[in-house]
Formats: sequence, structure tokens, C-alpha cells
Amino acid sequence: MNEAGLEPPLRVGIVSISDRASSGVYEDKGIPALVEWLGSALSSPWEVEQRLIPDERPLIEQTLIELADQVGCHLVLTTGGTGPAPRDVTPEATLAVGDREMPGFGEEMRRISRHFVPTAILSRQTAVIRKSCLIINLPGQPKAIRETLEGVRDAEGRLSVEGLFAAVPYCVDLIGGPYITTHETVCRAFRPKSAQRK
Repeated sequence: MNEAGLEPPLRVGIVSISDRASSGVYEDKGIPALVEWLGSALSSPWEVEQRLIPDERPLIEQTLIELADQVGCHLVLTTGGTGPAPRDVTPEATLAVGDREMPGFGEEMRRISRHFVPTAILSRQTAVIRKSCLIINLPGQPKAIRETLEGVRDAEGRLSVEGLFAAVPYCVDLIGGPYITTHETVCRAFRPKSAQRK
């Protein structure tokens, strides 16, 4: 809460990591996909800081540190650079700047993506906490971003497998961030009853 007793907005950093998009070879689609999904999912106030950078580990580390420490982001979402190719160094950069690893996020992302593509097991996505900021590596493709965050739906549109964002609001609570609420038709934020606000 701030001095007026109001919850501050969730500050989200979005980092798209791509040599070709950052050099203008093609249009970045990761940032627009994340902004659109967050806009549909979040019902509490939020604001965004965007960065488009190449696959350079020192620059990725510097950007994550800036967003967490200087900009004051509560949540940083990266997209791209998590495969097995030599230039895919996002997980290494993320782990290098984190205080604590949150391996469950990477495990869940691979489990969700495995419903769609067998190559999901090639992903090295991870998540960490740096001070009071949660940093999560997401896939690079807009469709995969949505599926990972939102979950798997059946033919009638009912959620059959929860997406990983269901756990994000409570994690942000636990590390001292603002209370996040969501539109339940898109993503239901899960909290223990003791942590829920009326």
C-alpha cells in the first residue's frame, strides 16, 4: 500500500530477446503478444516497461537488473532465447542475476507445451526471484506464450490444464509486490483462502 492506502499498480517488464527482431530484420511479435494477453487477463491496475534486445548475455543480464533494481518491476517476462542453439542464452543470464531459482515455472511450461509439440522438451525456460521481482522466461512464439500463461483448453473452451500465470499473483504477494487480480474467464489467480482479500 502507498501513503494514500492504495495498492500500487503492478509494474511489468517485458523483454523480447532476438538478434533478428532487434536489428529490424523482422517485426517483433513477442512484446505485442504479451501486452495483449496481460491486457485481457489482468483486472487490477498495471503498467509496462518494454525492451527489445539481441541475444547477448551481458546485455540480457544488464536489462534484467535494470528492470528489477532501477525501474522497480514486480514481474519481468522475457520471450525468446531459451532453446538449445548456441545463441540461446536467456536462461543463463536469468540464473546469473537471480537470488533464488523457481524451477517449478520451467517444469510447468514444458509440461503445458508438451500438449502441443514434442519439441517442448528442448526448452530451457526457467524463473528466478531477484530481490522483490519475479523473472520468468517464456517461449518466443505468440501462440506458445498464450498457451503457457493461460493453459490448455478443451474443444468447448473449458480449461483442462491450468496455465502458469495462475500461480504468479500469489508468488508476487509472497515477495512483497502488489495484490494482483485477474479476469477469471481468461486466468484464475489461485491463492490459499488465508491469502485472499474480499
